[in-house]
Amino acid sequence: MDTLNDRPNRGEGSDHDSMKTLTSCTRMLSEKGFEVQFKAHKHGLESLNTHEVFLPEDVKIVDFYRFEGESDPSDNVILYAIETSDGEKGTLTDAYGAYYDAKVSEFIKEVEEIQKRSAHKQEDEGAA
Repeated sequence: MDTLNDRPNRGEGSDHDSMKTLTSCTRMLSEKGFEVQFKAHKHGLESLNTHEVFLPEDVKIVDFYRFEGESDPSDNVILYAIETSDGEKGTLTDAYGAYYDAKVSEFIKEVEEIQKRSAHKQEDEGAA
């Protein structure tokens, strides 16, 4: 199975070339099975398909993509590829800079901390 990180980084017509816009990146992720849209709430991350709410420990950030608007700061967006503990795959977007959504940013920060602790724990177990 190819991973999201197995894309070429150069060349016209490459995945990199088609990843220049939020729309093309969202389309590519959808083709890879990331079809659900998620929304951050104060209680967790809601699947807009099933309306199930996931806690940070139930979510894995598979990949993320940053887009910077050339002239408008409101075009600064991060697209997250998310997989939940029950196998739901989808996307979550957040602006960054002055227009960020505090709920999304805080949720993502918690998920990243959990993933870091898990990675360190696996490294420690592998060294033992």
